[in-house]
Amino acid sequence: MTPVELSRTVLHAVRRAVDAGELSVAVPTRAVVAPPGPGGCGDYATSIALQLARPAGQPPLKVAEVLRPHLLGADGITDVVLTGPGFLNISLDRAASGAGLVGEILRRGERYGYADVPDGRVVQLHCPHDLRAVVVADAAARLLRSQGALVRVTAEGVEPAWTSVLGVAVDAVGRAPAELPVNVRPVPAPESADPMSLGRDAGRWALLHPAPHDRPRADDQHLVQRESNPLFRVRYAHARARAATRNAADLGFTADPGPLPVTGSDTGTPNGTATVTAPLADAAPQLLAALADHPRVLAAAADHRAPDRLARHLVTVADAALPFLPTVLPRGGEKPSAAHRARLALAEAVGAVLAGGLDLLGIDAPDHL
Repeated sequence: MTPVELSRTVLHAVRRAVDAGELSVAVPTRAVVAPPGPGGCGDYATSIALQLARPAGQPPLKVAEVLRPHLLGADGITDVVLTGPGFLNISLDRAASGAGLVGEILRRGERYGYADVPDGRVVQLHCPHDLRAVVVADAAARLLRSQGALVRVTAEGVEPAWTSVLGVAVDAVGRAPAELPVNVRPVPAPESADPMSLGRDAGRWALLHPAPHDRPRADDQHLVQRESNPLFRVRYAHARARAATRNAADLGFTADPGPLPVTGSDTGTPNGTATVTAPLADAAPQLLAALADHPRVLAAAADHRAPDRLARHLVTVADAALPFLPTVLPRGGEKPSAAHRARLALAEAVGAVLAGGLDLLGIDAPDHL
């Protein structure tokens, strides 16, 4: 079960409680699910009971107790625990949820985490005559559009080189009327910095990766091909994921999301004869958690006009993927198996998320490095 599917499941639970007369509320259009916070447990938590408490005229904990049995009856959910004032902590069938998540990502491709339909929002972004502000506004507009918003970007000034080198795009240039204040104003780059000398990809990353209140560093550190460079790690993980698909094709097998049997080469048993099995989710839990969190990160980055959140999330995905990717292909005399097909599916999901995320930042994702 993916986070999107789980969100729908939570809404269905609310609907069932309303239909049964247990709650008297309007069913909301959205239920936020996220990794549990401090004191939580399970795979995901939702505050839907706190959201519904006031209109229901009941304490949040009572609303959560009403919803719990409806969630427990849903396919793919193994346990629901109540914590705090009324948080619902949900544990999933990891074999099913891991394979389902990977399958969903492969189905959606680079648009995984995008809104399915326009959400009716019309957003105006206006920034000063500043390179970093214009780049941040450009990336924020891409994120907002991915979440279904209609966006217009204006700036008080744009240099032609900003467009030709860094690829920024605005809808209009000029001083805005008083009723349209500047609403994108990150800390500018130092006057001594020259992000455009880094080229489009590294230049945009240098301006987008730091938080808006942090002053960016636009030096050659963004060009070095070493682990100390976060952009390199992200693009290298993407290239390794794409290489896994090419190499698997040479070996005659393709991706297939599913349970991940543990072979002898993984467990130390001779000749790959082990019969122990483990869910796909147990093979790379941090990686699966990062991939599952991608839609939430996109939505939050769009809502807060904060492309830095997406940039840091891509680093998290890459850092979780890099130790996993060497395990994808058969080793030595191994024959391609269901385990390798499941690993390959997870690798392809990594490639899709990293490519889609970089594209939203306006940065290329090369298949070869």
